[in-house]
Amino acid sequence: MVDIKGIISANVTPMDANEDINEKELRNHVNRSLAAGVDGVFCLGTNGEAYALNKDEKKFVIEAFVDEVKGRVPVYAGTGAATTRETIELSKIAEAAGADVLSVVAPFFASASQQEIYNHYEAVAKSVNLPLVMYNIPARAGNAIAPETVQRLAQIDNIVGVKDSSGNFDNILQYLELTDPKEFAVLSGNDSLILWTLQAGGAGGITAVANLLPEIMVSIYSKFLEGDFQGAKAFQDSIRPIRNCFKYGNPNTIIKNATNMLGMPVGNNRAPFNYISPEAKDAIQATLEQYYSEYFVK
Repeated sequence: MVDIKGIISANVTPMDANEDINEKELRNHVNRSLAAGVDGVFCLGTNGEAYALNKDEKKFVIEAFVDEVKGRVPVYAGTGAATTRETIELSKIAEAAGADVLSVVAPFFASASQQEIYNHYEAVAKSVNLPLVMYNIPARAGNAIAPETVQRLAQIDNIVGVKDSSGNFDNILQYLELTDPKEFAVLSGNDSLILWTLQAGGAGGITAVANLLPEIMVSIYSKFLEGDFQGAKAFQDSIRPIRNCFKYGNPNTIIKNATNMLGMPVGNNRAPFNYISPEAKDAIQATLEQYYSEYFVK
């Protein structure tokens, strides 16, 4: 079983001008993450635009990640879909492709009861031999995984963790209170809550900001492990300016544009989720110049 912990980069899916997957840059971007010292790489999440890719493209991305990583860190693959049937199909594809961990978002669009959510995860877990991390993002999925449901699902052997992107720290605390940290990993999916999740007993975070500032995100965890809380907090606090830029639009679009501005040509998001205003571009550029002067020019 994979040790679910640390800083896991939620990698974007690089695309070219025609909105086709840019394999060369995908591989380059994986290696940037690894060079920064991440504990895992995550493809086909929210920032990986899983919602915009078809089944064949998802298979291609997972295979490319696995091939490029070559076992250096675990590869997490997002395989969640609206239905249990499609989620199982994608999960089996990821397992055959060599992924190490599945990340499965809650069923989305149609309203689901907690029993239906339990049944969904139970069926997916039983269909594969890989460890499974649940993904709670109610603002996007429309369904939340209740703490009591997480507690029940944690009893299934290969359901080994949950990523919480609700932005509600009390929800993370309830996940921690109802599970055993020695057996079950609670991860923050909100970059701003990674240190606080670690301090509360969580295992780490799956982070979008690692696409552009991977060294800073890794330093939150490394300083925490060293017992340097103030150092970890300084790095945690330092991502506030770029996260403040999320007010200008879709965070996925902000992340990709910021990554491009740093000279890493990951391309745009697929339409229609690709508009960014001139005001937003100026704000992102100014923010990145601040990071460059403070962290990269010594």
